[in-house]
Amino acid sequence: MQACWKTRYAAFALLAVLAACTSTPAEQQIREAIEAAATAAEHADAAAFGDVLGNDFDGNHGELDRPRLLNMLRVQRLRGAKPGVLLGPIHIEARGERYVASFTATLTGGGRILPDRIGVYTIETAWKKDSNTWLCYSATWKRKL
Repeated sequence: MQACWKTRYAAFALLAVLAACTSTPAEQQIREAIEAAATAAEHADAAAFGDVLGNDFDGNHGELDRPRLLNMLRVQRLRGAKPGVLLGPIHIEARGERYVASFTATLTGGGRILPDRIGVYTIETAWKKDSNTWLCYSATWKRKL
């Protein structure tokens, strides 16, 4: 009887260890980060948006770096702008130890700060792992409509 409990305990401990070892796949983590960034943009939450950006973030080949992008969100928040972000399907591709995610985003509203930027954009983002977090280190976008 005592050996049976030891066997069950060992099996339970092994299952617990195996469950702890499983992690969310990189593709899902990146998809969730993109969705979190879209939500942060809608709420003009620069801190939450910054959580998915690497310190070395480069937007559109030098057009917009991390501080400038986050400051744009802060200005939107101060002005009470309510932008809308509608994401299209997200396609993620591994490239060595990094990933590239491509998608479309429709930007709506935004008040007086971004009226000329309303539209549909094709976006490509590049991601790298920093500790246990996937961070966007580069993004390019082009207005589609």
